[in-house]
Amino acid sequence: MDFIDQSLGQLARRIPGATRLFDAHHLDFCCGGNKTLRAAAAAAGVDTQPIVDQLQVLLGRSDASGEGEWQHASAGELVAHVLARYHAVHREQLPELIRLARKVEQVHGERADCPHGLADQLAAMAQELESHMRKEENVLFPMIAGGHGAMAGGPISVMRMEHDDHGVALRAIEQLTSGIVAPAGACTTWRALYTGLRTFREDLMAHIHTENNILFERFAPAMVH
Repeated sequence: MDFIDQSLGQLARRIPGATRLFDAHHLDFCCGGNKTLRAAAAAAGVDTQPIVDQLQVLLGRSDASGEGEWQHASAGELVAHVLARYHAVHREQLPELIRLARKVEQVHGERADCPHGLADQLAAMAQELESHMRKEENVLFPMIAGGHGAMAGGPISVMRMEHDDHGVALRAIEQLTSGIVAPAGACTTWRALYTGLRTFREDLMAHIHTENNILFERFAPAMVH
């Protein structure tokens, strides 16, 4: 299979494990899923050959995870999955992350490596994400589940743009936290905060990938470039 001129979204849909591979090489498969592997790797300054080799390995694994199973689910099943696996989970994750971030900033604010402003960044992100999810739950998802997905091009375009904003917010969080890596001597609360942040980041990226590259692609395909 010729991988290099396929989009990251196509590859992520078809090859279980590709999302983790792309993330390891800092290739944006969720918001930038319409870029070809060639273009994305060039922009990131990454050699494509090791990635292509690993994609071949992943494709050949018979014991690969069920990550690609949603490619064949109905639109209604996909919507239900997104609501249960991502919307409900984010609503549990963010309040606790904000609480932990505020505690770390209050207790360790004198340290140069303290993530100053992280709590406020997370609070703003929680507000934006809640608004975004409600729009999906109240407008877009009922259209899709009701069999009117072909008419949803406008709302899907808006949701994709908001996904890009979420990607920018994630990068800001990574900058504030030195790549979400706890510094030497970090307390238990600090380490718990960063563990939770890494999980939230992984979940949000998988959430955006599932919507952009699987669900939305059925009704409003993104142009590959």
